[in-house]
Amino acid sequence: MIPKAFISLLFLLPLLAGAQRADEELINWNKNKKLSWADYKGNPDPGSDAAASTTTYLSIEYKISTDEFGFMIESRFSKSRSWGRFKTDYILSHEQGHFDIAEFFARKLYKEMRAYRFNTRTYQKDLKRIYDDILEEKEAMQNDYDRETRHSINKEKQAEWLKKIAEMLEDTKEYADYQNKPYSSPSTFLMISPRSSSFSANLFWSTSITNNLPSLYPPIHLL
Repeated sequence: MIPKAFISLLFLLPLLAGAQRADEELINWNKNKKLSWADYKGNPDPGSDAAASTTTYLSIEYKISTDEFGFMIESRFSKSRSWGRFKTDYILSHEQGHFDIAEFFARKLYKEMRAYRFNTRTYQKDLKRIYDDILEEKEAMQNDYDRETRHSINKEKQAEWLKKIAEMLEDTKEYADYQNKPYSSPSTFLMISPRSSSFSANLFWSTSITNNLPSLYPPIHLL
């Protein structure tokens, strides 16, 4: 997978310098498996005083045929690029909050895509707008989470946010089934490649971004 790409039926154009590496180790979000410090395999940035940093990717791939449009979403956590310097259970719970926020927006992207009515004349612009809008919302909430909790330093706000995040996931559980939709390799496809996101925290406290999710491939009929 390559980073952000212009939409094209014929080829993909890598744009970001922070491209996903071919050897990068990634995992999907799983309600039955929380993050552990063993998942943080990257080396701490010597130029940062952060306690931890988490990197995730959100990508969407499309299939277009003569009478059908389908898509696959992946939102994943990078073990290779995520790291921890001060590994406490409390900091890890803050990081898990970032991961869960990312999961919420993967579900929201799924919801938006299911509602989209494919238009052969405007789909390139439409799909890019949907994707970019979701990413903008996701980044804004991740930043709000860090700002209001002061990167987990404010324990009261941290508890409030974890409760809020759990409620968001409960409210969107009907859209979590995209993880169970198998994806068939299309003969004609395009991808908006994964755009990586990383958040780091102040020394002794955590912050980061995180996310994870598998794929989905529901068909949508063309207009």
